This record gives sequence, C-alpha cells and structure tokens, in this order.
Amino acid sequence: MAFDSAFLDELRNRTPLTSLIGRRNKLVRSGRNWKICCPFHGEKTPSFYIYDDHFHCFGCGAHGDAISYVMQSEGRSFLEAVESLAGEAGLEVPKQDPKSAEKANEVKSLTDVLMLVQASYRRRLFRNEGQDGLAYLRRRGLTDETIERFGLGWSGDGRSLVEEMRTHNVTPEMLVRAGLMRVDENGNPKGELFFNRVTFPIRDRRGRLISFGARTLWGGQPKYLNGPETLLFSKRRTLFNLDLAREAVHNGAELVVVEGYMDVIALDQAGIKGGVAPLGTALGSEQLELMWRMSPSPIMCLDGDAAGARAALRTCEVALPLLSSGRTLRFCRLDPKDDPDSLIRTRGVEAMRDALAHSTTLVSELFALVTAGMIDPTPEQRAALRDKLISLSKMVPDRSLAGEYRSSLLDMFFERYRKKWKAKNGSPQMSRSYSGLDAPKTLHIEAGADKRLRILTALLLQHPNIFPDVEQAYTALNLPKDLDHLRGVFLDWVYQNQSLTHENCREWLEKQGVYAEAQALVEKFLPRDIEKSENRDDVLSVEVSESWWHFYGLVNFRNFEQEVTNDIQSAIMKAYTEDHGVESSFPESLLARMRVLEALRRGESI
Repeated sequence: MAFDSAFLDELRNRTPLTSLIGRRNKLVRSGRNWKICCPFHGEKTPSFYIYDDHFHCFGCGAHGDAISYVMQSEGRSFLEAVESLAGEAGLEVPKQDPKSAEKANEVKSLTDVLMLVQASYRRRLFRNEGQDGLAYLRRRGLTDETIERFGLGWSGDGRSLVEEMRTHNVTPEMLVRAGLMRVDENGNPKGELFFNRVTFPIRDRRGRLISFGARTLWGGQPKYLNGPETLLFSKRRTLFNLDLAREAVHNGAELVVVEGYMDVIALDQAGIKGGVAPLGTALGSEQLELMWRMSPSPIMCLDGDAAGARAALRTCEVALPLLSSGRTLRFCRLDPKDDPDSLIRTRGVEAMRDALAHSTTLVSELFALVTAGMIDPTPEQRAALRDKLISLSKMVPDRSLAGEYRSSLLDMFFERYRKKWKAKNGSPQMSRSYSGLDAPKTLHIEAGADKRLRILTALLLQHPNIFPDVEQAYTALNLPKDLDHLRGVFLDWVYQNQSLTHENCREWLEKQGVYAEAQALVEKFLPRDIEKSENRDDVLSVEVSESWWHFYGLVNFRNFEQEVTNDIQSAIMKAYTEDHGVESSFPESLLARMRVLEALRRGESI
C-alpha cells in the first residue's frame, strides 16, 4: 500500500527516534548521537547507533527509520506500523483513493517544475541579465564555489519564465501550484512572483527543492520574499539550509540559528557549516522540534538591537513549554551594529567563533531580557518582576526542571537587587525594604541578629501558612549562606503549591534532602510555647505571625519601626481617598505588626 511521500515525511518528523527506541532501551550518549545494545541480535557492547532520522547497527547491519524500527521490533506490517505511529503523532492516515494517487503525482510533478525553474535561475545569473545580481553577491564576498554550493540564481525581469517553461510542457497553472506565480481575484495566473531578484533555493532536510526565497536589489518591498505555502512547502516546518546544516551537525558542527539567508551563507563560507534560518517568520514550536532533532542545544544567534531582543524573548516563550532535561537553547547576542555576515567581513571568522563560544544559557538570557532597563526598580516593580519570573518558570512542563528554572531565576533576582541595595546603603544584613516607601538611609542591625534570623526561618518551616503575610520582608533579608540555601528550597516549594501546610512542606524538604537540616533548625531555635499550643486554628496563625514579626523587629528595630509607620500612613491615606473607615482599611497583617511594634517599644519580649 503506497502513501504520499509528504505524509510519510511528516510522520517521520513527528516521531523522534530517541523517544521511540528509548521506551524499551536505555540510551547511552555517544557524541551528538545515542547508542544501545542492538535489540535485533545479542551483544554486550553497544553497536546500535541512533541518529536524528535513522538507526544503524554496525554489528548486524540493521538499518532504517522509525517505521522500519516498529516493523522489525514489533513484527508489524508496514501499514500497521504507519497506523500505530500516526496515532501517536496525532496524524490521520490518508485513505488510499484516486485523489491520493493524483496528489502524490502532483507533488512529484511540482518538484520537477521547481527543478526546471532552478536551472533557469542559475543560467540567468551568469548571463547579461543577471550581472547586477552576480555583482551584488560578489560585493558581499561570496566566491563562485559558495554561489554554486547554495544554488543562487537570478529570477529575470518577470516576463519570460512562462514562455520558457512552455517548452518543457509546464503550464502557468503548474507554476501557480509550485508557488512561482501570483493569481488574480478569480484565481487565474497573474504574473511571476519573483522578478529582478537574487534567488535562494529552499530545500527540505533530504535536499529536495521545495520553494524559493528572493532578495530585491533596488529598494523594493519587501526586501526578502519567500514562496507561498504549497503542497511541498510549509514555512513553519522547515528552515533555510536545513539539509546542509543537518549533515554538518551530524559531523560535529554546532547548530546555529541566524536571522537571514546571507548570514547562513556567510557562516558556511567561513567554515561554520551548521547555520540555519527561519523563513520570514518568528521561530515556532515545529521548527524548534526540528532543531532539537539535530542538536540538544542549538545556538540562537540574534542581532543585538531591539528587534533581536524581541525575537529572543518570543523564542524563549515558545521554547519553555517544550523544554526537557535533554534539550535546551543557547543564545549568542551580537553588538547592535553587527550581524554574522558583517561581523565576519569586518573582524574575521575568529571573532564570530569567539562570540558563539561565549553563548549564554536560556535561563540567563531569559532573566536578562525580562529585567532589561530595570536599573533601580521600586519595591512594586521588584514584586511584579518576581511574579513574572515565577510565571515563566511555570511554563516548563517538567516539574523538576521547572523547579530548577524557578530557583535559578530567583537566585539571579536576589543576587542582582541585593547587591545594588548593599552597594548603595552599605548594609551587611538587610536588603532594601519592600514597604513601598524608601527605607531609612542608615540601617542598624541589632545584636543577636544571627540567632533571630534562624528563628525567623524556623517559624516559616514549621508554619508555612503565614508566608503570604511575611513574604516581602523575608525574601528581602540577607541571610547567612546555610539559611539562604534553605530559603531557596523553601521558596521553590512555596511558588509551586497552593496548600501551604507543614505536611506538604516536610514532604518537599525530604525530597530535596534537607529535611534533617531544617528539623535541626526548628528543634534548636523554635520557641517551645508556640509549638506546644493545642489549637491549630486562626488564633494560632495570628500568634505565630506576631511572633515572626517580633523577631523580625528585633533584627532591625529602626527599619521595622519605619516600615510600620509608613504602612500606617499609607493605609490612612488610602482610607480617606477611597472614602472608607480608617479602621476597616487596616489589614490584619498590619494590625499584627502594629501590636508587635508597641510591644517592642515597651520592651516586652516573647
């Protein structure tokens, strides 16, 4: 039973061999690929290698793709294997009817049409009509070998392709279906799509011609133009130079994603062979999946201007829901005045290699993009920023990996903004207040702060339900290294849970391997009278919360006093402006701090 080649290609694209074979076999990394002991013959040393689109056993000679693997490993027929894989990939198996056969024949004929047009474009480039195009390519530093390697051509003036193709029995309607002619409002052929442009053949991963891109030389718009969607060509499912880059990456090159055709070609000519580019659209999920089949960590090499930053952020947001422990992205941001082509021409290939070697991780790039321009954010801005970072980490589907992203993003958040506050105010113990108003310029840490900081942490570990009331104050504290680590683990749990119970917290701490450390802290520093209370209702929550604020006030009484005073003033102003009663405008958390402040002023202790 024959299937349309386009359907089979799509089925293979949606079926990563590593996932398919890894279901029943433990994969072992071998360079950029994987290997296992062959499932088709007995062996002790792995000789069965898994590549991005095929497998090969160097012991018994077994070879094939996803379909043949299912056939050989499960004893299924070709049809059964296709139906099984299609069901898993979410594809509908096409019915075999005369229309399917016609479609398959049309695909083949469209490929033939594109090949004929490509030959025409190539000839035109080296004739008088293509002298401007050839001069442009040579001004860009391309050699004849590079022009030949990429099949660059010249489209002509847009008035002779139809007649030329008639001699090969190619009709205007066939040129329309191949994406080479426009149509009028009635769907009739109207004129050539490409004219007076340098042409760039677009091939699929197997090297088959599927469309063209083209560049104008005289200021026309758009500067770059890609062919439309056809039976052969889907922009979101391919990349420029996919076939050559795939071969290069298989041989050890880095997969580098750049913004344009000429960037890809400049990289290739300079010896960096793994370059690809999207086709006039932002990178989508299908293109990312395509890239990850070639490399677990492609490098996104984007321009350093505002447009490059926007593209990087879009790419991050598309990538986050697709991440796993085995695949990520790296980012290489060039100076705003540079792109790969101009950098290589002005400073040489070593400058480009150096830029790629200093690529940053996805999490670092994400933090830099989200915090761009936030030099000295207000407390409100910091709170919003922290919420944004946490929401981004939640986009990662793998829970363990999401926790790592959350932890890394918050570590960078605290590291950056604590340092700025300490450099500005010289405080060894407290970071900037989250009260919403400026904290006192001189921060005085009372004696015994270390013990009190440990009590604050112990209270939260034992009574995590009070965290929402003390979040801003606790996250702003500059803790000793061991407490800071515990806080990081605690915050990872808090920001991914709705139920802040002691039992849930304990389970999380045990999973992270820090429960013994946390319990020792609780047993040594937690006030016993609170822990012995029999009631675990709202009254206890208030008592624990007030106890927490009491020790917080002892850590830095002056700062605590100013914070409470400022918040009281803010609450009063809000009551007057919103025409509410003053007492009703005081939240319970503020009332608790007011009671603690008065007790501290009277010299009372817990």
